[in-house]
Amino acid sequence: MTEWHRSTADYWEDKSVMVTGGAGFLGSHLVEELQRRSDSVDVFVPRSNEYDLRERDEIRDALQTADPDVVLHLAATVGGIGANRNNPGRYFYENAVMGIELMEQSRKYGVEKFTVLGTICSYPKHASIPFSEEDLYDGYPEETNAPYGIAKKALLTQSRAYRKQYDFNSIYLMPVNLYGPRDDFDLKTSHVIPAIIRKCIEERERGENTITAWGTGEPTREFLYVKDAADGILTATERYNRSDPVNLGSGKEISIKNLIELIADLTRFNGEINWDTSKPDGQPRRKLDTSRASEQFDWSATTAFKDGLLQTIEWYESNRQAIIND
Repeated sequence: MTEWHRSTADYWEDKSVMVTGGAGFLGSHLVEELQRRSDSVDVFVPRSNEYDLRERDEIRDALQTADPDVVLHLAATVGGIGANRNNPGRYFYENAVMGIELMEQSRKYGVEKFTVLGTICSYPKHASIPFSEEDLYDGYPEETNAPYGIAKKALLTQSRAYRKQYDFNSIYLMPVNLYGPRDDFDLKTSHVIPAIIRKCIEERERGENTITAWGTGEPTREFLYVKDAADGILTATERYNRSDPVNLGSGKEISIKNLIELIADLTRFNGEINWDTSKPDGQPRRKLDTSRASEQFDWSATTAFKDGLLQTIEWYESNRQAIIND
């Protein structure tokens, strides 16, 4: 019998939940889904202008304010390939210190359940396809995002150690690349899907006939719709009580070339795609083995990729003026 059969439908009733990163892209969808699941859940989102989660005393202040039964740690300092290349020290330090201190102070405070969001950037550069959770320590991550990936992987070691020594109930989830409404469409920091959506729409409206994409287009990626990710995180928190890491993904792989051609078609951009091969490709392939999530807490993604892209494009077109003016 798997863990999820022992969970209850009213898990969130009358619980106090602290969601770090709860005002961000993924966090905003997760908070909405959390409130949909329970009318009586009390959600606290520590905002960065009030609580600096890189500082121990401010983490303690946040915990005192929230008095949480559950902590969902989504906050991260993160960006695309360019941002990772330009900020390796910052991305390592901020993600490591924030997660390590938050877990330690949550343990001391008596938090009942602690959910950590890791990253598939922690996987070895040449991990076997599909990525299995057992492969995490079989090599060094892809160089451009290794500092971020290693900082996040340290939290898995901490989670396992704390369960062993303190019986602290923490779980560690690794979502694949996310996309969807409210994504980051700033071309300086965005990932591939929002960046290409924005480029295609802007160039189409200007009457231009080319866009530029990074790399060769040969690498493959897997993507998870943000609402599916929120559902997976909450379902795991309800039903899963082990520190073995769990992949969250769609289990489907697409090349960057095919992805950009699909986005161009959906955004009605009919021009050419120029490939800037002086820019890095990143990890050669990404595709997850998602069987553990299915086996341990009966979860799988449900949003078809094309449908998710169309909803993302629709949201951007409805909100682009505010995004551009921000």
